[in-house]
Amino acid sequence: MNSSTPARGRFERALLSGRPVVTCEISSSDGADPEDVRRRGRLVRDYVDAVNVPDNTSGVVHASPISSCAILAQEGIDPIMHMTCRDRNRLALQSDLLSAALLGVRNILCLSGDHVIHGDHPQAKPVYDLDSTQLVELAIRMTREGRYLSGREIKPPPDLFPGSAENPFAPPYDFRPLRLAKKVQAGTRFVQTQIVFNVERFAEFMGGVRDLGLDRKVPILAGVAPIRSVKAARFMRDEVPGMEVPEPLIRRMEQAGDKKARREDEGIQICVEIIEDLRKVPGLAGFHLMPINWQSAVGEIARRARLQPATAPERTPCDDTAPTPVTAALGAASAPGSLPLLRDPQERGP
Repeated sequence: MNSSTPARGRFERALLSGRPVVTCEISSSDGADPEDVRRRGRLVRDYVDAVNVPDNTSGVVHASPISSCAILAQEGIDPIMHMTCRDRNRLALQSDLLSAALLGVRNILCLSGDHVIHGDHPQAKPVYDLDSTQLVELAIRMTREGRYLSGREIKPPPDLFPGSAENPFAPPYDFRPLRLAKKVQAGTRFVQTQIVFNVERFAEFMGGVRDLGLDRKVPILAGVAPIRSVKAARFMRDEVPGMEVPEPLIRRMEQAGDKKARREDEGIQICVEIIEDLRKVPGLAGFHLMPINWQSAVGEIARRARLQPATAPERTPCDDTAPTPVTAALGAASAPGSLPLLRDPQERGP
């Protein structure tokens, strides 16, 4: 096992900085053009500390996130690779974790994965050999102990930085902080939540998180997203499990009308207002933007909400999100301008 302290990536350095961290999810590649991945990454790179790449979201086939993350790393972007237990047994999980490390990808968001019945191959057989908490434990074992589950030694071991997702909006609500506690106990290094539209419910969740002291053990990034149309808002409300879109937000998007520029502006403004409300919730380490096939909106959201990467060379005192006490714990654990709304011609959305 490698006894030297591993070099920290940009994302981990951001979490250790004590400043509010910003991450963003880009859409998975739906074709064999690597330039498409680069284009999506370049649209968001200046506004975030790291970029998430999904793993067959909603059970719909896309390019493997390993390849997309490797391309982003070549662009100087620190990627966060999603890895689901739905499509892999424990052999494949260990193989892909090691493969990611070989390509310089160390941030892993450990997920169970949406069931295949919700995707475009409902006849596929889901695996779920391990669950997401066990996947965190696996990544920690491979990194700290330098061994596969079989006990065989890994020479040299990978330097993985595993994280978890959490959904405060899936009942029973009182159970969600306890579920997160299990992931923290397993060794998760960061948490990104489901998209927050119901700030009141999220604040209740964070109250339970603080009662358990979890906000002092792991950095938590609140998921936020712009609403592109009333159709999209209704779809998320009615068709996406564990998603709460309050009726007042639906009405605002209805009142925005059918004109694209106006409804998109309103959707961005709603996202900015939610960020402002979340800044009042104690215990958050930053924000995770999920633009849902709308990467070109990220720059405008960042400008209006005064978001800056924690690792930006120069920062202005515009972001009043209070840093959490998690910085010291994270460090200890690692020791063993107004811009036009750019358009991506590849973007799709209602």
